[in-house]
Amino acid sequence: MKHILRLGEIKDIAVKRIEKYIDERGWLAELYRNDELDESVLPQMSYVSLTMPGVQRGPHEHVYQTDYFCFIGPSDFKIILWDNRKESSTYMNKMILFLGENKPSALTVPPGVVHAYKNVGGKNGLVINAANKLFAGKNKKEPVDEIRYESDPETIFIFD
Repeated sequence: MKHILRLGEIKDIAVKRIEKYIDERGWLAELYRNDELDESVLPQMSYVSLTMPGVQRGPHEHVYQTDYFCFIGPSDFKIILWDNRKESSTYMNKMILFLGENKPSALTVPPGVVHAYKNVGGKNGLVINAANKLFAGKNKKEPVDEIRYESDPETIFIFD
């Protein structure tokens, strides 16, 4: 049986506007502070990725990891989230966000929420992620915590 996705909010998704402090040198933005995040999502590692215009990453989800994405520019991103947590009150809800240069924001994505993003701006875009789990575990000796849907022709998680 195919599930029907509904457009709506998703429980535990947090979007926090990132303020850019601008002066004659350029700008500065605080990405996270440990006095503003719950202890369970405090970063254990971080990375930055460059996504070219028109390129999509995902959809995938994590079993244990919470992602803390920072979309600050350059460029703008369309982000789609699907609640795949059967126990959630927003199970099968789908959210669409536009974040990045024109709306700098941090996005918290808990385990079980499928996520994908696409660079919809006209220039290369940077995305920073400060995840609460180490990629592939300590010393990269554990299985990668990802369930990927990009190559699944039967997936309901379609980036439209």
